[in-house]
Amino acid sequence: MTPRFDLVGMTVTDMARTLDFYRRLGLAIPPGAESEPHVEFTLDNSFRLAWDTVETIRSFDPNWVPPTGSRVNLAFRCADPTEVDRCWTALTEAGFHGHLKPWDAIWGQRYAILHDPDGNPVDLYAPLPSD
Repeated sequence: MTPRFDLVGMTVTDMARTLDFYRRLGLAIPPGAESEPHVEFTLDNSFRLAWDTVETIRSFDPNWVPPTGSRVNLAFRCADPTEVDRCWTALTEAGFHGHLKPWDAIWGQRYAILHDPDGNPVDLYAPLPSD
């Protein structure tokens, strides 16, 4: 069997706040999941996102320390440029960190970057209308 990319896992310091953030981005994470130490969510394309508390990670890797910096972004495609602005505003007004406010990128997309509660970059984007 050839390995198949199937899941992105993230370690979280506050499961409830993290799931609130991703629910606001449209993920229908079941109610009550915020009290679990491990949560998985399957997207429509069968790809999975998973979140584990620091305590869960340290239960099998006692020497785990949070990484510094970031090298991976999750990106959410929005229906149109207006939705990028709407999502950015809703999330920043809810107290989540907006890193780069929406702009029209030279590669032809409306783009914005937020940080989830653990500082992971989360991009919002939508194609700009053709002239």
